[in-house]
Amino acid sequence: RMSRHAKKLRDHDINPCLAETDATTKCMNDNSYNKDMCTDYFLKYKNCRKFWHEVMMQRKRNGVKPEMPAAEERKKILESMG
Repeated sequence: RMSRHAKKLRDHDINPCLAETDATTKCMNDNSYNKDMCTDYFLKYKNCRKFWHEVMMQRKRNGVKPEMPAAEERKKILESMG
C-alpha cells in the first residue's frame, strides 16, 4: 500500500517530472545501480525539476493558482516553447 506522499509523487498533475523519475529509476535498475551509467538521466531529471520550479515560482509571484500547472496545461506550455 502506497503512502499519501508516494501517491502524490505518482500523480501527473502534481509531479511534472514523472517520466524523468521513471527513466532514471529504470536506468539504475538496468545498470545495477551504477550511477555513472545514468548521468544523462539524472541531468534530465535535474533540468526538469529546475524548469518547473521556475514556472511555479513565477506563477506564485503573479498570484496564479494553482502554482503548479496541471499536466494538460504543462503540455501546452512545453508545446508553445517548441
